[in-house]
Amino acid sequence: MEKKSQIDLFGAVALTSFALLLAFNQVVIKVTNGGLQPVFFAGLRSAGAVVCIWLWLRWRGIPLRFEKGTRTAGFAVGCVFAFEFLCLFVALDLTAVSRASVIFYSMPVWLAIMAHFIMPDDKITPVKAVGLGLALCGVAIAILTRDDGVGSFWGDLAALGAAVGWAVTAMIAKASSLSRVRPEIQLMWQVGVSAPLLLFAALFFGPFIRDIAPIHIAGLAFQIVVVVSAGFIFWLWLLSIYPASGVASFSFLSPVLAVALGWLLLGEEVGPNLIMALVLVAIGILMVNRPKSRRTSV
Repeated sequence: MEKKSQIDLFGAVALTSFALLLAFNQVVIKVTNGGLQPVFFAGLRSAGAVVCIWLWLRWRGIPLRFEKGTRTAGFAVGCVFAFEFLCLFVALDLTAVSRASVIFYSMPVWLAIMAHFIMPDDKITPVKAVGLGLALCGVAIAILTRDDGVGSFWGDLAALGAAVGWAVTAMIAKASSLSRVRPEIQLMWQVGVSAPLLLFAALFFGPFIRDIAPIHIAGLAFQIVVVVSAGFIFWLWLLSIYPASGVASFSFLSPVLAVALGWLLLGEEVGPNLIMALVLVAIGILMVNRPKSRRTSV
């Protein structure tokens, strides 16, 4: 497809579908944690993704080269990626999908704050500042209130750690030497470094296998093939066609859909405080991702 200057109907449907996939992903992790220890599960996911991405590179004829100037950044992004998903998988083991998703998908907020200090052309505007304030209030409400009677404070904090880790991962990829390499190679760094780190860390989180059943094996396969491999490639394809600001503007849908799926598929209670937190985070994300206004010369 040729590049588009704005999001059309196909793009809107595709981006909404991708947001739904990310939301459903949280439910899959929650369910699969019932059969596999969370950190071990995350390590297996990264290890399986290494194989899938390698096969993709072979099929596309893309050489798997780790350029000398990118190795430090590549190792760093892989370490942060491991921290991000250790936190996320533990969070979804301790707290509800709805709560973890509201906090985890606040990532654009933390990325905007980092970019303000690191990227000279990405400063916080007045509109962004209001959006950041609203989203931060939403995250605080989600962590500090318990009107739904579920979740745990430590699980919520782990979700916050995952959100910050995700933002750091994105910032390293954007502001370091990794920005010069193909996104598939960036992803290979992330899963390739994180796999052994997570599998080693799993030694400190209890037995690897819980009460495993076919649904848990299916969840692991879904994570490896659909979410990490095919989902990421689909995301890259959308970014190659549509403006980045337009693509980012759909990110508010993921926490909204995740809360809905947690209630619909897992029977989670959604209290008024969590709804308020969700609304504040979603509005904040929209404002943070608002495209810059273009000034026309007279």
